[in-house]
Amino acid sequence: MPNVKCKRCDKSFYAKPSWLSRGNGKYCSNKCSFESRKSGKTVLCDICGKGVYKTARELKRSKSKKFFCSKSCQTCWRNSFFVGDKHANWKEGESSYRGVLKRNNVPEICLLCKTKDARVLEAHHLDRNRKNSSLNNLVWLCRNCHFLIHHYKEEEKKIMVSVV
Repeated sequence: MPNVKCKRCDKSFYAKPSWLSRGNGKYCSNKCSFESRKSGKTVLCDICGKGVYKTARELKRSKSKKFFCSKSCQTCWRNSFFVGDKHANWKEGESSYRGVLKRNNVPEICLLCKTKDARVLEAHHLDRNRKNSSLNNLVWLCRNCHFLIHHYKEEEKKIMVSVV
């Protein structure tokens, strides 16, 4: 009756002589066997501080050397780091006007023709100044109405009447 000590947890367990002759019988359970094969280490999540296991390959390949327990923690870090003027595609905030309308729950309906198809709606600046993205300067227009407003004075008068 060969009793052997586990290589990982030093727990004593029974191992069949045939296992020992083949070089097996080193671990008391599959869990200890699995844990002994791990080559990485447990690191702390940079956002919430929760411990998370990363393989040696993941540790080596990380460019930022920051590790996260979940995609939501990674997204929190990324959003704090790559937002606004820190983002590679930042254009001085000139193209954020659609977001202003959406964040303020302005209904996505063309002001002139009342089209509700979001695929054709565009944000229009009433004073034609793209840097003025205040809510009272922005309205939704479909592409057709937007073109007409910019090229025909009569259409521009219609929108000024609709806004007031």
